[in-house]
Amino acid sequence: MQELAQIFSKAGPLAIDAFGAWLDTATPESRLAGVRSLGKSEQRRLFEAAAASSSLGFDFMVPPGAGPLSEVIHEGKNTLPVFTTFQKRFARLPDRPDVLVGYNEGVTRSLVGPGYFEAYVQGNEIAIDYTRTPTQKVTSWPTIRPTTSGISLFVYAHMIDYIRRVSSHVTIGRAVRKGKETDNYFLLCRQDS
Repeated sequence: MQELAQIFSKAGPLAIDAFGAWLDTATPESRLAGVRSLGKSEQRRLFEAAAASSSLGFDFMVPPGAGPLSEVIHEGKNTLPVFTTFQKRFARLPDRPDVLVGYNEGVTRSLVGPGYFEAYVQGNEIAIDYTRTPTQKVTSWPTIRPTTSGISLFVYAHMIDYIRRVSSHVTIGRAVRKGKETDNYFLLCRQDS
């Protein structure tokens, strides 16, 4: 972790390649610990630096070996004041190659709902769109509910997250609500089975 702290301690633009290289050589446990160690200022810098990253596609989010409606978990760390760890779970659809489906898993799911979304490629990013409610899901996932009902309305409604590539397992995202960028960021770390 000391090497990670040194990468972020330097003034000026963040050397995303150095951070990506650290992540790619770390063990899965160290990679996740590194992701979870970053606060808002580091995540903001990382999101800005990732603007120049290579494009992000569905194979990154759900590797080709995962069949349709097979779950792939990305462990998350956000910059909110509480409940900062969570998961985004993604799957391919058998009949729609243009989108992925997914939902949010964490300690708040029973209160705020699963936060279902459809994800699609937009430029060199992937948009995680909570305004689009999927009609299919992995069998073990919770019941699909739109984000415009109940407490979900205050958490997920009218929101699109935009994520960018950081390394071979990690992405950085920013929430946009009603077309306005927020100061809320999150990191996702794909868990390979």
